[in-house]
Amino acid sequence: MKRNHLKGLDKAKLRGWLLLFFLCLAIPTTVLIQQSYSRLKWETFHQHQVMADELTNRINNQFIRQINTEEQRPFTDYAFLNVAGAPSANFLQRSPLSRFPVQSEIPGLIGYFQVDAAGKLLTPFVPNDIEKAGSYGITEKELVARIELQDRINQILSENRLVKNQAAMTGKKDQDGHGNALNRPDRRLAESEQDVTLPDRSVISGKLEKPVASPASEGQAVFDELKKAVPEKGLQENKLGRLKDIGLRQTFQVEASKPKSAEVKGRAVDKAQKKARTEQNLLPEAIEKDKRSIGYEVGESRLSAASAIQPNVKPIRIRTFESAIDPFEFSQLDSGQFVLFRKVWLNDQRYIQGLLIEKEAFLQGTINSAFQETALSPMSDLLVVFQGNVLSAFSGRSPRGVLSSTSELKGELLFQAQLSDPLNELQLVFSVTQLPVGVGGWVIIWLTIVLVIVFLAGFYFMYRLGVGQINLINQQQDFVSAVSHELKTPLTSIRMYGEMLQAGWVDESKLKSYYDFILDESERLTRLINNVLQLAKMTRNSIQPELKSVTVAELMDGIRSKVSTQIERAGFELKLSFDQKAEQAIIKVNPDWLIQIIINLVDNAIKFSVKADKKVLELSCHLLGSRHIQFKVRDYGPGIAKGQIKKIFKLFYRSENELTRETVGTGIGLALAHQMTMNMKGKIDVINANPGAEFRIVFPVDKFSDKG
Repeated sequence: MKRNHLKGLDKAKLRGWLLLFFLCLAIPTTVLIQQSYSRLKWETFHQHQVMADELTNRINNQFIRQINTEEQRPFTDYAFLNVAGAPSANFLQRSPLSRFPVQSEIPGLIGYFQVDAAGKLLTPFVPNDIEKAGSYGITEKELVARIELQDRINQILSENRLVKNQAAMTGKKDQDGHGNALNRPDRRLAESEQDVTLPDRSVISGKLEKPVASPASEGQAVFDELKKAVPEKGLQENKLGRLKDIGLRQTFQVEASKPKSAEVKGRAVDKAQKKARTEQNLLPEAIEKDKRSIGYEVGESRLSAASAIQPNVKPIRIRTFESAIDPFEFSQLDSGQFVLFRKVWLNDQRYIQGLLIEKEAFLQGTINSAFQETALSPMSDLLVVFQGNVLSAFSGRSPRGVLSSTSELKGELLFQAQLSDPLNELQLVFSVTQLPVGVGGWVIIWLTIVLVIVFLAGFYFMYRLGVGQINLINQQQDFVSAVSHELKTPLTSIRMYGEMLQAGWVDESKLKSYYDFILDESERLTRLINNVLQLAKMTRNSIQPELKSVTVAELMDGIRSKVSTQIERAGFELKLSFDQKAEQAIIKVNPDWLIQIIINLVDNAIKFSVKADKKVLELSCHLLGSRHIQFKVRDYGPGIAKGQIKKIFKLFYRSENELTRETVGTGIGLALAHQMTMNMKGKIDVINANPGAEFRIVFPVDKFSDKG
């Protein structure tokens, strides 16, 4: 049953079955590769997600370390002068924050400031008595730079309504508004006077509760609203827009696989830091000498700030205070700068102390510098978001390092986390533009390429093999039909003529022609049977030629005797030609095989040239170069079509359709001639001689005969 189906298989059905077979293999293989690649891509995504988490924690820890440094600064550091050492040492020194230019671990730091309960500004950069600035080692040029920095801080804060507009900050003591909040009479604090030595700790309450503040100034009230307000000006100038408007994809985001964010890790640490701390402060009593200068009370006399640091002076009257200091808060001003500030409670009054920071320098120096050092930068973007607004976008792919339009921010959300207090309004958002393939990815890609090549090559070769088998089956069927025809026709003719001769129905004059016809048909049968037997032996590889050294002259004599009668009886003229040099050549061949090859070629020429106008067959032999002999058989028939020249030597191939062909033959003569020639280490080919076809056989010359 199966064989019947196979017999009816044609090329179209073969292609269909092979295509179905390879689809059955290709589809699950493709799904498997796709799933493997997706899994590998997800793992790569998760690895980079962990890298983003580690980078966020590193940046967050850096911020915490910098803010903790600022948290430890005492209240008195925001003044230009501090009490140094024990009060009995009678010594004042410049505050650590008075260094100029400003030095800090925080990138982009503009400067420090303090706002008193009245909303007036103080900075640690300009001394109280500007006329005595030289006594502190400040040159006139440096003093001008310090005043310019103080004016800049005042301008930024006043533009954002954080201090009163103090326009005349040029150094005039009666108009500058820069008197120390701790030593100006209009800001004199209610304190308990102490001696030059520190009071016993039992005098001061152990823990100061935060008192109810007096009504805050307009500037301080704005500080209270900073955390709630969204910077209007900064938002208008922001070209990157809102985070929610960017539309980052979240294909790989799986909640169960997300690493713990910096927000979660940081909260537990910050609970202790959120509580206000108390500290004791030593402050020199500030009095107003006149309307233009500030001094320090020293015993019964008054001493200027410049003379206070000179030796051999009377002790300074020191005041001891206890203050409550809140943790730092962080916000962005309308003008774009960041402000880091804290609230200090001192004797029922509140002070604001803080830092102004340039946004771009701060983000570049802290976040982008760390981001560019990681493997994340070439394949992802880092968005810095404050209160939902994208402040900056950094990328290692961009030659400028910073992205400036929302069209550049499309990607896959990798990781998103808030920083710890007080920077909890600041978010870091990582978006993947293209995941790196990695070693495992390249393995899958190359495996896919190899499988595709194997599948295509397998499909092609199996198809060619199947087509070859189908052609072979068809040719074998044609061969059986042809052999049956070739055997039946001469046998029928021989039997018919034999019966006529046996019955005596033939005239004496026709006897010879009848005998000749019977002889020709018998020879035709003999050639056919010899070809079939020879083919059977060669296909089983059970026959090898016995090569002998024979002169070309001997071979040509044998060939002439074998084919001359065949050619003449077919009504053709034989033209034989060869040169004398070729006759002396000796070649190693099997003479019987070579004669059979020539007979097959002559028989083929006769069959296809039977209707030719010129019935001539040319058989020639000559030297080809100096080491080869070439035999030629040419007819003057229609020739061979170009598309069939390479096919005629194939087994069972016939140029004519079996149903419509007009010539006899089995399709094995030329194939047998080709195979026998190759086994004798020769070459055979055919060309169109226009008109007709010319078969050429080439053998190497073994040597030349001495007979001449």
